[in-house]
Amino acid sequence: MADEIEARVADHVCWITLNRPAKRNALTTGMIADLHAAVERAAAEPAVRVVVVRGAGAAFCAGLDLGELAAQRAGGAVETHTLEHTLDVLERCPQPTLAAVQGDAIAGGCELALHCDLRVAADTARFAMPLARIGLAVPVTLTWKLVETIGAAATRELLFTGEPVGADAGLALGLVNRVVAAADLESAVASLARQIAHNAPLAVRAMKAFVQRAADERRRWQRDDLEALAARVRASSDLREGLTAQRERRAPLFKGE
Repeated sequence: MADEIEARVADHVCWITLNRPAKRNALTTGMIADLHAAVERAAAEPAVRVVVVRGAGAAFCAGLDLGELAAQRAGGAVETHTLEHTLDVLERCPQPTLAAVQGDAIAGGCELALHCDLRVAADTARFAMPLARIGLAVPVTLTWKLVETIGAAATRELLFTGEPVGADAGLALGLVNRVVAAADLESAVASLARQIAHNAPLAVRAMKAFVQRAADERRRWQRDDLEALAARVRASSDLREGLTAQRERRAPLFKGE
């Protein structure tokens, strides 16, 4: 059985692949743990100068596995802290990180791409945060990452409607850095990775740290009240209803409870 997180290093580039294409690379708890470990290994390897995150098959990543979410809610409340921590590790990786987005990047998959330094999207890519459609709220720190990337107004529309954004619209919003033809995505990402890897690695790492320090300001914001609100959502009847409706392929009936 193939690993669901694969990692290989070639020419100073670490390629990390989400390898669960039959499930659109939806993240299980095991995959999140393996992704965390793969990023930490790459971060500690002096020969690695660039890290690329990509998905096998048609989708980049469909977010958290809905079956696991439903089981967690049935047991009390949904847990997103392991994903949040893994994304934090990815964001703090000392080497530049690139996301190669060939298809759908949904919810946690969208956040996975956002926590990479640069995003190259195929013209077939779509980005969406449809969590409100199943009664779940985007975690506080991940919401702030969206605001940092595309601004408050665009974040509100993305979160309140759950509507997907195509690659060209994503480029205009700042969700992605470059859009290329789907057939050219792999070569475009490889070329960009080589370009970065050929630069002085000490200088590149230093400049990434400079940029990251400016972005770290949000981590010091007070959020206890927001985390309490998020916890209430994760344990809500609306979330149970949303996940059940998703499984039964029907429209949910939310009651605000």
